[in-house]
Amino acid sequence: MPAPAPASPTDTTATVRTGAQRLVDDGFHDLAGWRVGLITNHTARVDTADGGPVHLIDRLHAAPNVTLAALFGPEHGLRGTAEAGDRVEEGRDAATAVVVHSLYGRNRKPAARHLRDLDALVFDMQDVGARFYTYISTMGLAMQAAAEAGLPFVVLDRPNPIGDRVEGFVMEDGHQSFVGQYAIPVTHGLTVGELARMIQGERLLPGLETLDLRLMEMEGYARGMAWEATGLPWVPPSPNIPDVATARVYPGAALFENSAVNEGRGTHTPFQIVGAPWADGAPLADTLNARELDGVRFEAVTYTPVSLAGMASNPTHRGQEIEGVRLVVTDPAAFRPVATGVHLVHAFYHTAPASVQRVFFNDDWLAKLSGSHRLRRMLIAGEPPAAIVTAWADDVAAFETRRAPYRLYD
Repeated sequence: MPAPAPASPTDTTATVRTGAQRLVDDGFHDLAGWRVGLITNHTARVDTADGGPVHLIDRLHAAPNVTLAALFGPEHGLRGTAEAGDRVEEGRDAATAVVVHSLYGRNRKPAARHLRDLDALVFDMQDVGARFYTYISTMGLAMQAAAEAGLPFVVLDRPNPIGDRVEGFVMEDGHQSFVGQYAIPVTHGLTVGELARMIQGERLLPGLETLDLRLMEMEGYARGMAWEATGLPWVPPSPNIPDVATARVYPGAALFENSAVNEGRGTHTPFQIVGAPWADGAPLADTLNARELDGVRFEAVTYTPVSLAGMASNPTHRGQEIEGVRLVVTDPAAFRPVATGVHLVHAFYHTAPASVQRVFFNDDWLAKLSGSHRLRRMLIAGEPPAAIVTAWADDVAAFETRRAPYRLYD
């Protein structure tokens, strides 16, 4: 990584200044005198005075008034190269020699012994706005660890790349996991900073009553702002989210994970294409297009999933030529990824042979992703997709009311 420039206000074309950028531009004033642990990954980029991007790690390490005492790496690792589900190892950061503690190995929560010599925990990662994306689970568990250690927890806010949309069942009791820590819908429409406030305020995790939660807000960000309008570069938050187009479709297409359908893993357009051996792409695309779903059209596609290092070592239907559909988002503001995902799952399930339908779902995993067994039960019962979407309307309305006090960018 390049050597960091001295802390000074930046001249950047970005419309939005992230919380991390504000922290750097202010000379780390809010962390002055502290030994900090930074929970982060490769997405924590900031600009220098000459416009060159560097990692927040470098700037913190070079800051004369702050000591970067520890790093904590989430799923996919500190540098974002580990495949989904791969264990992240302990070690030292090659550029700074600062110790790196894994939060995706033996521990998912910072250990008390790793916090003893710290004055604060700082969180900075780019999220994608879906409940089952694990960075927000890492954040909540780290908030608990900070509360137990009596440390301030500082969130450096970044945009929600899929905007303000709220969709899906609120996660029911019994389905909590690392891909679903909170009783929130599949998409929550909050930034990580807003979500941290809600996690504490609504007691979505226990033990946070005494947490000293601090937030470095963004400047120039408005709720629902399209990612392209922020002026920020897209840094893939994980190997299978290579661009913002993928982030937009991910919350719905990910419902195919661990199913009989390939969700695009094993290609360079994961989640933007889905397919299966029994599928006939052209009729599927015609059926889905006839439903006139908001902000999206479907195209027939034929592809062969292959092993891709760092992305998908063993994708579903690896090496088989399969047919399916490509999702083309035509209007990001109107597009509803989870509703679209339900239509996709419905279409693939009801065109599958009976022998495949019996093993179509990994029941437990789908319940973890969707937050409820209702999705699977309604699909099997033959309920139309519109009825499933209507079934979560009350959940969404109640959540909208609960989240209102924690919104910051209206």
